[in-house]
Amino acid sequence: MNDAAASTAIPTVTGAPRRPALVLTALILAALVCNINLAAANIALPEIGDAFGAGQTSLNLVALGCSLGLAMSVLYLGALADRYGRKQLLLVGLALTVLASFFAAFAPSIELLIIARLFTGIAAGMAYPTTLSLITALWVQGKRRTTAIALWSSVSAMSSVIGSVLAGLLLEKFWWGSAFLLAAPIAAVGFILVAFVVPSHVAESGDRVDHFGGVLSVFAVAALVLGIGIVFAPGDEQAGITLIVLAVVLFAAFAWRQMTAVNPLYQLKVARRRMFWVPALAGMVVFGALMGFMFVAQQFLQDILGYGTLDAGLAAIPAAVGLLLIAPFSARLVSSKGTRATMLAGYGLVFVGFVTTLFWREDTPYWLVGAGFFIIGCGVAFAMTPASRALTDSTPVHRVGMASATSDLQRDLGGSILQALLGAILAAGFARSFGKLISSSSESATVTAEITRALQASYSSALHVADKYPQYKDQILAGATQSLVTGALGAYLVGAIAIIVGAALIAIFVPSHAREKELLIEYARRDAADIS
Repeated sequence: MNDAAASTAIPTVTGAPRRPALVLTALILAALVCNINLAAANIALPEIGDAFGAGQTSLNLVALGCSLGLAMSVLYLGALADRYGRKQLLLVGLALTVLASFFAAFAPSIELLIIARLFTGIAAGMAYPTTLSLITALWVQGKRRTTAIALWSSVSAMSSVIGSVLAGLLLEKFWWGSAFLLAAPIAAVGFILVAFVVPSHVAESGDRVDHFGGVLSVFAVAALVLGIGIVFAPGDEQAGITLIVLAVVLFAAFAWRQMTAVNPLYQLKVARRRMFWVPALAGMVVFGALMGFMFVAQQFLQDILGYGTLDAGLAAIPAAVGLLLIAPFSARLVSSKGTRATMLAGYGLVFVGFVTTLFWREDTPYWLVGAGFFIIGCGVAFAMTPASRALTDSTPVHRVGMASATSDLQRDLGGSILQALLGAILAAGFARSFGKLISSSSESATVTAEITRALQASYSSALHVADKYPQYKDQILAGATQSLVTGALGAYLVGAIAIIVGAALIAIFVPSHAREKELLIEYARRDAADIS
């Protein structure tokens, strides 16, 4: 069969798969694997920094590696899954996740650990986008699909917290690398379950894949995330700016390619739909805020409040509780009130959660910390379900890999950008604050440039300096604590501002519930006409 004929011979969705509960469990388990890997590094960062003597920028890259690998590959891999088999690529991704987990756990240097995390993300890029694609392909549009997406979305977000808790448990007994082995047994179980219960080749595309556009998307996203990750780091500003400029050029080339390709990787006529691009950006902001918050909070809890790895993981449980409790309410609210009202409710809660973090200090009681986690978890649960549903409902089912890839980018590109941004603000604030303390100290003339760089590199690096100079240990520890608090507050403030901008975007551009229904009917009519 030629490509033209294949593109019209698209299997249709008949309602729901056989054994729907088991199929949904398999897909959610696969998504859980990918998201646990995203979170595993955060809880282990202080120990990794201590083991390798790593600076804050290197630690940021360890934390970013998995989400970077996923974000840079997800568009291309989503298109490959649509064309060659979603279930098949999901199985390959789960198998490679096992290998990548061991690679990261036993990395002998910080550089190889960063590479291992990138490999882990690419493996996740094969698996994660196909989970939402398969839900959309196997469940018809309506209440059952919305409920399935709500569960998938909430568990996916909740797994970030689960990863922190389980990693904390392991790190109480084992070395830092044990945190990266978390996903291996889950991936193995998920592989078996997916292989036996998930149907193959449902509503897939017969169009050729735009490989050149796929390669452009990989390098564009990679340059953007890495540029943001290092642009605020002392000494790396020029490299960061260069990467961001390169990303802009590559995105422009990617857009040109998509406008001229016969079978574009990313259909701009779909992406231009108001119920697609606005929820895509808004979901990116809110999930990115969650990832950035978790990244900064884990370091704050361990380095400032003195929590152990287990306690720091357990401290995040209220976020998981909020995500799980709100999922069914979010599904009902988006069905009755629409995308706009549900997302704004979520954004409002996330903003309140960030406001609580502005009051975190060295003596902050846990109830305030737990309240921040819980409120942000509730807000993200409200916001992500309508965002994911709007994307899939706005896209023809045979090209749903584009919608699921965009949904993944909400988590992974949004998470990468805001985690990189908040991590960079944390690092810059820490370095700037410590620099001021050094220059104002009566001992400043005796502090060499090398020691200054070590003190400003990260909290862990400052502790190494304190161990070398015990006569100044108390002053160094006090300075490091004050500087990290300053950097964290700056990061939280930027996160709150991002939430305000995202809420304004939703309020202005997302239509009312009645108009949303009209637009979705119009989109479906256009897509049916294109196929015929």
